[in-house]
Amino acid sequence: MKLVTVSEMIAIEHESGLKGVPPAQLMEHAGLAVAEKIMDFAGHISSKRIMLLVGPGNNGGDCLVAARHLSRSGEQVFLVIPARNPSNENNLRLAMEAGACLLEGIPDFRKQLLNTDVCLDGFFGTGRSRPIGGDFKTILGAVNSFKSGCGSFLTVAIDVPSGVDSDTGAIDPVAFIADRTLTLGYPKIGLYNSDAAIPVAGKITVLDIGIPAGVLIPGERNLIDQKSASRVLPRRSSNAHKGTFGRLLVVAGSDKYPGAAYLSSAGAARSGAGLVTLAVPRSLQQGIVSRLPEATYLPLDELTPGIIDRQAAEKVSSAIGGYSALLAGCGMGQTREAGEMLRLLIENARKNNLPLVLDADGLNLLAGIPDWHKNLPPGSILTPHPGEMGRLCETSVELVQKDRIGIALIKAREWNQVVVLKGAYTVIASPDGSVMVNPCSNPALASAGTGDVLAGIIAGLLVQGLNRFEAAWLGVYLHSQAGVAAARESGTIGVLASDLLPYIPEVIKSLDSAREMEQ
Repeated sequence: MKLVTVSEMIAIEHESGLKGVPPAQLMEHAGLAVAEKIMDFAGHISSKRIMLLVGPGNNGGDCLVAARHLSRSGEQVFLVIPARNPSNENNLRLAMEAGACLLEGIPDFRKQLLNTDVCLDGFFGTGRSRPIGGDFKTILGAVNSFKSGCGSFLTVAIDVPSGVDSDTGAIDPVAFIADRTLTLGYPKIGLYNSDAAIPVAGKITVLDIGIPAGVLIPGERNLIDQKSASRVLPRRSSNAHKGTFGRLLVVAGSDKYPGAAYLSSAGAARSGAGLVTLAVPRSLQQGIVSRLPEATYLPLDELTPGIIDRQAAEKVSSAIGGYSALLAGCGMGQTREAGEMLRLLIENARKNNLPLVLDADGLNLLAGIPDWHKNLPPGSILTPHPGEMGRLCETSVELVQKDRIGIALIKAREWNQVVVLKGAYTVIASPDGSVMVNPCSNPALASAGTGDVLAGIIAGLLVQGLNRFEAAWLGVYLHSQAGVAAARESGTIGVLASDLLPYIPEVIKSLDSAREMEQ
């Protein structure tokens, strides 16, 4: 599903009008869809009291249409309108004829807020980017304050919470804090672009508002969904053998991080790689073999237990030619010897045209190499978290998080690499300008080692023949859905990275089933 900017959504609505669905009809569809969702969310509440914050623009018009349908369904509807607009008067009249009550002034609003079950924000949506002031500021501040204090009501935003910039995700100090956001037609880029917008938007649902088929949707930004994931999932023939599904070399692990070697290799194996070879310091091998006997091993000589010596780099480099792809960096450490290992791996991967996935310590070592991006094989896959991205870009984490989609795309083009910027909404950017965003935000994945599993999944898909961009975003999807399954079983607290591993084949199986049903 496309992610759109405000200007792109305006163009979509204009073309819809040319195809016979004018703005007024889209507003009717939007208001009805919002009302149905509100009733669905609050279905357990008897005699629901719903407060609607009505703005002066189209977002307010959508809100008034919703008010009419909610009133007709028997809900108690209260309208808060700080600034009236003649273009919305007809919808206001229809809402009040259906039974909606117009609150007069701030005192009436404050009194009714104490008894509200649902507060629906229809102030601004995509229609405002400048600071919020006046009665709008007072009302939004009161709703947020009461909600964070003793209020147990549900907060829902139409399209985009008021005070969130629809393109950048920047938030106003009094932005409406939503439990749920009902975005209309297509999801807006600002909902996924900034770390700051995530706790303000809550759970995001995209509503169909009747945009006709055939309307051209501009841009190359998309949300990952099950349908797109099932379409690129590698297919398996009945006469296949392990060589059919690729050979992956994993260079990982050190004295401090032996688990990273296991987790990344197991992630690759669970995602379907035909053969996984783990190049690991010799003293770590035995402990990992007991957990992953299916892998083959390339034990590396050591200076001290868990720390490779200088000859290790030559040993791994000489073995590269027999593999389909290379994953390096997970728990590898940042010693001088590890840096030499990385340098030779990059050199040989480029010479052999070998797909390369770099994660964790591999990225931190990379950041210390002048003009590093000029030496990488084109189209390698880099999987930084925000801190690592900041080091690669020589900027702050705060700046990375302010424009996640923008910086991932700019750097993917500049570096000529696929960038996987990890986070609550992971961004995957390709050098050709394509962007995929994972819409799943799951705190269960906020634990040590889950990034190692992700790197392994991506590399495992890469050796099965997917192109680099597809392997990256499908890997993110499989990883996140494994996290959803693990959280469903155990909750969001205490899920371990290793808990994800048995769920990876289950997610793949569900995608395979979805693909069969679609055919």
